[in-house]
Amino acid sequence: MRKESVDFLRELCETPSPSGFESGAQAVYRNYVKPHVDQVKTDVMGNVYAIANPKGKPSIMLAGHCDQVGFMVKYITDDGYIHFGFVGGVDGTVAAGQRVMIMTKKGLLPGVLGRKPIHLMEDDDRKKAPKADDMWIDLGMKSKAEVEKRVSLGDPGVLWQPFTELANGRVVSMAFDDKMGSWVVGEVMRLLAGKKMAACVYGVSTVQEEIGLRGARTSAYETNADLGIAIDVGFAMDHPGADKKKVGDLKMDGGPMICRGPNCNEKMFDLLVDAAKKNKIPYQIEIATGGTGTDANAMQLSRSGMVTGLISVPNRYMHTQNEMVSLKDLDNTAKLIAAFIQRLDPKMDWTP
Repeated sequence: MRKESVDFLRELCETPSPSGFESGAQAVYRNYVKPHVDQVKTDVMGNVYAIANPKGKPSIMLAGHCDQVGFMVKYITDDGYIHFGFVGGVDGTVAAGQRVMIMTKKGLLPGVLGRKPIHLMEDDDRKKAPKADDMWIDLGMKSKAEVEKRVSLGDPGVLWQPFTELANGRVVSMAFDDKMGSWVVGEVMRLLAGKKMAACVYGVSTVQEEIGLRGARTSAYETNADLGIAIDVGFAMDHPGADKKKVGDLKMDGGPMICRGPNCNEKMFDLLVDAAKKNKIPYQIEIATGGTGTDANAMQLSRSGMVTGLISVPNRYMHTQNEMVSLKDLDNTAKLIAAFIQRLDPKMDWTP
């Protein structure tokens, strides 16, 4: 993968952006896509639209959400500890003892998420998954007055782990769910720059997916696109204890996961698979028997309906601060979507 592309991914992942506070990550996305498209704009929700070939037909919306799970400050004790509430689906089991970063008006402020040591717990407490109320944030400060000089009620934050490259082209970071999706959208816009295509492409970095697909709902309404593809993470099942009967035989380095099910248009599925075969791009099939819980849900149901697909990237350790993906899978996902878009024709009939 190009160094510039890896740097883009790193900067996205290391810019904290819990749902409702995504402006930093969106600035990274805007700066990257701006040279490759005809127009870039941001709406009042915070969704960023990169638009290429605006007069083209059909129109297609790509959606990768840039928000991540995190927390918000709710209460500061007299002796300087912070109590908080989780934003999105945070697993308390993996949160305890982790380093955090609070996004204050004066910049990022590091701390640690504390919990009673296991030695001091009763037997029943040791068997329970900790909740937000069982933990606190320790900044190393000694009083409420000292904390309030830096921190305000409602300040957001994230469990903090930097982007790290591992062996065999695997990378680990907080927030691959789904900053990697925003990265894929940005890479597709770069790959399409200067290429001949019939379609108008809206490359949207959406917001607030983790708390209800909110940005996808408003951006799908705004674009009123004919077609849409959501890009998100999926479950890699190539690790100890994985039950492939539940999800399928999906693995890292196996290529993008093309979803088949009620949330996805069957003709789009067929064309995506054909594009992968014709371009010799490895792919996997993911089965979703109902709604997918991704931006594809909101896109499919926007206005009178959108022809919708979902492409996912295999991800280990989802919704932890150390998610793992393959750079090869990311690269192939962007290439597949770009190849698919170049095959679009306004005369295509997507009616089931």
